Amino acid sequence: MTVAVFSPREIPFSSSGSWFCLSPVVAEGVWADDVHLVSHQTGMHPVLRLVPTSGRERAETAVTATPHLLTWAHGGGRIELVYETPDTVRVRGRGLGLRVLAADPVLTPFSGPYFYQDPTDGSSVFTVYQTGRRYRITVLGGRAEPLGDQALGTAERGVVLPDDAWEIAVEEYETARAPYPGRAAFSEVAEAARDRFAAFAGAVAPWRGERTPAAELAAYVLWSATVRPAGFVTRQAVLMSKHWMDKVWSWDHCFNALALADGLPELAWDQFRLPFDHQDPAGALPDSVAHSEVLHNFVKPPIHGWALRRLGPAAGGDPAGTYRLLERWTTFWLTARRAPGRELAHYQHGNDSGWDNATTFDPERVVETADLAAFLVLQMRELARLAGELGDRPAAARWTAAADRMREAMLAELWRGDRFVARGVRSGRTWSSSSLLDLMPIVLGEELPEQVSAALAARIGTHLTEYGLATEPPASEHYRDDGYWRGPIWAPSTVLIEDGLRRAGHPGLADEISARFRALCEKSGFAENFDARTGAGLRDRAYTWTAGAYLLLAGAHERVAARSSAVPR
Repeated sequence: MTVAVFSPREIPFSSSGSWFCLSPVVAEGVWADDVHLVSHQTGMHPVLRLVPTSGRERAETAVTATPHLLTWAHGGGRIELVYETPDTVRVRGRGLGLRVLAADPVLTPFSGPYFYQDPTDGSSVFTVYQTGRRYRITVLGGRAEPLGDQALGTAERGVVLPDDAWEIAVEEYETARAPYPGRAAFSEVAEAARDRFAAFAGAVAPWRGERTPAAELAAYVLWSATVRPAGFVTRQAVLMSKHWMDKVWSWDHCFNALALADGLPELAWDQFRLPFDHQDPAGALPDSVAHSEVLHNFVKPPIHGWALRRLGPAAGGDPAGTYRLLERWTTFWLTARRAPGRELAHYQHGNDSGWDNATTFDPERVVETADLAAFLVLQMRELARLAGELGDRPAAARWTAAADRMREAMLAELWRGDRFVARGVRSGRTWSSSSLLDLMPIVLGEELPEQVSAALAARIGTHLTEYGLATEPPASEHYRDDGYWRGPIWAPSTVLIEDGLRRAGHPGLADEISARFRALCEKSGFAENFDARTGAGLRDRAYTWTAGAYLLLAGAHERVAARSSAVPR
């Protein structure tokens, strides 16, 4: 099987469980000249700058990575880096030197990196204000020279390794740690790292092969963006990225959970449950969770019933607890987000829908939309199912009736014969838009009347470009190539619509949407979103829900192909 090779400019080099990565991306949309050790504790912080040298001058190197090894090459010289553990990397050089420097050399009494030589073991240590962590460099082979001292100022500080053979270990830790043991050879460390990733890829994509050329890299994007529990991250979590989108948003996590469900059900369940660990007293999920913050300024759409039903056996072993959590989240929408006398719930801003700047929200922000109603119908159906499993027939009946009422209100109040409209909660006026968001009620699948699903499918087809579903059709006056939800192709809308079309009886269109999105990822990687006209990746280039969506769609396609080939002819 071909080993995935990638650039750390596009996808950070990291390891499952680690809170740091190696990447030249040092801030949102900012690429540095050199690879940095970038921490994601207390935010995104470039900590150390790794500068390859030849003859003590900076060397222009080719930097490439495979899932287990990061490499710099220049002439006949080579530097290699591998993760030994989630908080320790080993680095060795042959024919190239390396300067390991503070990313920000400025030191004041209250900020910046403090550099010193540890008298207990001779190591060199940076203690970094921004992350609250220490970074220790231990020389395992060759010789090294300290550069600079602990005085205030802007002079460079760090460790200088010459062009001959050398090896170091770099560790991230808190206050104190025993001297680095350094027992295993570099080759053994590299082999163990390769095996760890291979086990993960084998679990989440056992079907991968020549017809799914991006599967190995998709698995790596998920694996490398996983962090161990720390701070507000209460479970092993897949961040959206180890570039600047280093959080878990409360609908993104559902797609990663589904991608992991078949092969790693416990990890999948952790993804689903993480935002529920921060459910507020009103029952709302946070907008996002990161190492050092939980934001409640917005919410995200209630797709959790839809996701829970698809999780199947991965959906944990506590149906009663799951029921209570999902009930509180649903009740939040039915109380805090439903105006008096109204059957339909509302969003307070485009951010609540997950489609931050979709044209649906141009006329007003506080609106009732059909996509929200559809998600809540599915969520109440799931609550009815769970209540039935728990033997609570009255609750099952209540949720079934509530789902029926919302579905009928959605059709009676927002359907206009060929499209759904949105309605301003305060003004009562309605409008339609050209946003793909208005077509998301297809997620109801078989629950939609045939004429409604047929009309939605026809309109969905008008959004289909060569590369997939544009969130705003290119012919729209509001379309922008890099317009976030006003044009680009996104993974979540693709997965939700593809699933809804299948259940609504439109498998041909679903197949085409799946095929085009898979081809897009194979061409352009796993960006946050994609230019709908060129297929170019946009924004954060290592987004896990995009990789998760590829694995979901590719895995489903391969399983269907395998069943078809097994049928006697």
